[in-house]
Amino acid sequence: MSDTAAPQMSGEVREALEQRRPVVALESTIIAHGLPRPRNLRVAEELEEVVRTEGAVPATIAVLDGRAHIGLDKAQLDRVANDDSVRKLGHRDLAPALAAGASGATTVSATAFLAARAGLRVFATGGLGGVHREWTETQDESADLGLLARTRITVVCAGVKSILDVPATLQRLETLGVGVLGYGTGNFPGFYLSSSGEPVDWTVRTPDEVAAVMRAQDALAGPEAALIVANPVPEAEQLDPALHDRVLAEALEECGRRGRAGGLRRSGRR
Repeated sequence: MSDTAAPQMSGEVREALEQRRPVVALESTIIAHGLPRPRNLRVAEELEEVVRTEGAVPATIAVLDGRAHIGLDKAQLDRVANDDSVRKLGHRDLAPALAAGASGATTVSATAFLAARAGLRVFATGGLGGVHREWTETQDESADLGLLARTRITVVCAGVKSILDVPATLQRLETLGVGVLGYGTGNFPGFYLSSSGEPVDWTVRTPDEVAAVMRAQDALAGPEAALIVANPVPEAEQLDPALHDRVLAEALEECGRRGRAGGLRRSGRR
């Protein structure tokens, strides 16, 4: 990358990397497009504070005025949360955004890409994109999957978005060679639910076990694929499963009646 295209790290993130202290990448789409104001900014600050409380440095990622930033200060975080001109950027949008001097919040794919380029190894998010329902008709799947298949980063998440086809997504991840670990669980999480009902092949129970898998992945020197650590919401805090299934079924049915299936599929990329 040229100097103008290279990600700009905050002083805090740069110092942490130089001192080999843990840094956790965070996406910014949830701030700009995922939550209503002013809750979005409060959540962004809370997420960074959770990372700090656990002894790591948060690195929220976004593109501002044509420059990718790894780690945002308070003013930049406020801008992402409140500026209506901030766009939504997947990894394919990064080059046009940088060239045009645009500003945008990064999705999972763009965040993972920029984090890996900056030397970060861990990225925490809510839910991944994946294979959409009725894939056999639409061939619609999130760009997250292809990017993770060629980017060495560990992604801690609560599964994939509820509106997606979870079994098909897991099959696609297997095909792409993306490793999946269940953190303290033998089942893949269901985003709002502690379990999607789909099993995982491997379970880890401590951060040290996750780190051991990451070291083994590096030692093998295989394809530069990501590692997904699926960390479920505690069962006591999950959405009521019956309510979840009913609302989702009703929403899918209503979208079908209105001919809005495409819009629903697109919303899954958030």
